[in-house]
Amino acid sequence: MKPGDPHLQKKPLITYGAGGPTYTARSTLYRSFVVVLPFTLAALLGYITYLATYLARRHDIHHPAPPAALDNRVAKLPVMGYNTWNAYHCDIDEDLILQTAQLMKSLGLADAGYSHVNIDDCYSERSRNDDGDIVEDATKFPSGMKALTDKIHKLGLKAGIYSDSGWFTCQLYPGSFQNEARDAKRFHDWGFDYLKYDNCAVPFDNITRENIMGRYERMANAISDFSLSSGTPPLILSMCQWGREQGWTWARRYGQSWRTTDDIDPNWQSIVKILNQNSFYTWATDFYGHNDMDILEVGNGPLTYEEAKSHFTAWALLKSPLLIGTHLASATKETIEILTNPEIIAIHQDSVVGTSISPFRWGINPDWVSNNTHPAQYWSGESQNGTVIMLLNTLDEPADMFFRLTESPWIRAGRQYTVRDLWTHTDNGTAVRNFTAYAVPPHGVVALLLQDAGNEPDGLWPPCAVLEWCMHSNGTRID
Repeated sequence: MKPGDPHLQKKPLITYGAGGPTYTARSTLYRSFVVVLPFTLAALLGYITYLATYLARRHDIHHPAPPAALDNRVAKLPVMGYNTWNAYHCDIDEDLILQTAQLMKSLGLADAGYSHVNIDDCYSERSRNDDGDIVEDATKFPSGMKALTDKIHKLGLKAGIYSDSGWFTCQLYPGSFQNEARDAKRFHDWGFDYLKYDNCAVPFDNITRENIMGRYERMANAISDFSLSSGTPPLILSMCQWGREQGWTWARRYGQSWRTTDDIDPNWQSIVKILNQNSFYTWATDFYGHNDMDILEVGNGPLTYEEAKSHFTAWALLKSPLLIGTHLASATKETIEILTNPEIIAIHQDSVVGTSISPFRWGINPDWVSNNTHPAQYWSGESQNGTVIMLLNTLDEPADMFFRLTESPWIRAGRQYTVRDLWTHTDNGTAVRNFTAYAVPPHGVVALLLQDAGNEPDGLWPPCAVLEWCMHSNGTRID
């Protein structure tokens, strides 16, 4: 989150288409030369090695390599869980956190894969104690954080906490700048497994001499150093830098997820704007590092049922962390059904394929054109069980959505594919060359799993699904 908003952040009808050496006497001078030459070469090589090492160290002063431990082998798959901010902002306490954890169990969310209960901003006192440590708010968390995380862990869940790379958090509680090692230890001692790290209260340039990357590197190093010295698993580091400085190009060095955009709001305009921006860097997501499209708004605001389905489907299939952000105590049956769709979550949590879906056609706009109202509509990606397709109707009215199968790079020409609908949970025949989804609702989504079903029928015309340089072996060009 960040300041600047009110909180200082603030069923479709589907139709499926068709040796040894030799020695010779030499002069004394030559023999001396032969003896001296290897030592000369060795000395020269040593000097070159020294010089290279020196220059590398000079370079590393400004461009240090990330510690080897920072690939960490934690959070191979995108995190699933709950975050308090969207639903409660600063109105949190230990009873609410425990109630949320218990609801995650009783509502089936934990069984569906949601494993983290993450506390956002406003949990601490306004100042550090005399020892320099962050202190939990005695009124909100009278039992202390360690007692709270112990209870969460007993439920079979994990616990997450929040801090900031600046002097203060976004709500002006103590941040972690210049206290990274102390705070990394503190969060571990409190029993937390996960750290959301924000980007507010930035120190002056003549203090940091760094950019956002450098300030996040400080905490990443602190987490890694403590993990190595203590022999304990590192905290998962979730970098909340709001998409600044192109985190998708560097953040994988330091943490397991990075925000790609400004904060989300509970409306369709915000959903499609975030999706549009993420359509251009889906390549950055894979195992152990994920584009973070922000906390889910399913169950919040004026989102319709179809919009909430589209929102959840896009976040899941793009492999963003899935952090619930609604009031669970009053969540509707529809909200829980969306959040627990097992076939969508299976793609999100695929342990064999870690990459995101990507657009293969933009639809309303020419390909590779940014449009915050009408983002890409036709998406596909790999999974261990087949090709994943997402069709998104960004229009305000129902629409038929047609594509040729081989527009997706994951579909083989000359093959036919069975079609599984991931929302109706039905098998829907076989698609040959083309596919049409009819009457997709306004702002609605179709999510499919296509599985190879063998060669397409003989005798289809034209002989190439894509008529571009389609040619007979005799040299006759068909197109």
